[in-house]
Amino acid sequence: MQVGDKYQHEFEVSSEIYNGFLGIFNDRNPLHTEKSFANAKGFKDVVMHGNILNGFVSYFVGELLPTKDVMIIQQEIKFHSPVFLADTLSFSATQSAIFESVNAVEFKFEFINKTDNRKVAKGKLLIGLI
Repeated sequence: MQVGDKYQHEFEVSSEIYNGFLGIFNDRNPLHTEKSFANAKGFKDVVMHGNILNGFVSYFVGELLPTKDVMIIQQEIKFHSPVFLADTLSFSATQSAIFESVNAVEFKFEFINKTDNRKVAKGKLLIGLI
């Protein structure tokens, strides 16, 4: 892996992912589960849990990188726009640094909603090479 390497993947926020998250973590905040509540707060539909995107980042690290000898050391994510059920997100990550002294690499990443081309989240990721 080298600075400048780029990775891309598409994720769909499917009913299966949404219901799986609800079933595992039991976060039933009405913003995420009740359309009328979400509408009253100015959203067109229930807002997907932000941590679903963290799961997509984990998939990137564990499944898309060319090596499996990795683990997440630090992850930062900033949310810019809500994500809704059935949205398709374009994920892109660029390797931004190598820290040879601690055997780690850094990536900057972002999620773009393909429905309306808006950035929904961006962040940084520090990955240890084990």
